[in-house]
Amino acid sequence: MFESLKRIAMQKLVEKMSSNSLGGEETSAAAEEGAGAMMDSIQSKLAGGNIGDVLAMFKGENLESNGIFNEAKSKLASILESKGMSSEEAQGEAERTAPDLVASLKAKFDSNEESDSEFNLESLASLVPGDLLNKAQDLLGGNAGDLLNKAKNLF
Repeated sequence: MFESLKRIAMQKLVEKMSSNSLGGEETSAAAEEGAGAMMDSIQSKLAGGNIGDVLAMFKGENLESNGIFNEAKSKLASILESKGMSSEEAQGEAERTAPDLVASLKAKFDSNEESDSEFNLESLASLVPGDLLNKAQDLLGGNAGDLLNKAKNLF
């Protein structure tokens, strides 16, 4: 799934950044690095057991306060600057591009198309280390005792 997400992110970045001041080669390289940086951020959050920011981002919730979103914007601006853009232009490009990038990834998770079936939020939850109870706790909130009591009341 991550390779597919990275490919989609890269395509969206190239598309959105095509009219910038960089040449085509620099834009493609920046898009590839930016997409890779975003996937690294997502994987890092998942590896740390913090699925909340990942789920919130792919649900489109409050992007401006989302850590992954802000990290992606910052890294993208740095990458664009390293390719030759001025700091101000790179920051502006990242500000314009990042929301559309997230929206295009979110669309894959929202899609009911068979070709997008690999993109589901539940499969992201399976990438979080730890036992099932910890995963449920992260997804649903609350402590382990509360979750067990709630489950007991279902029967």
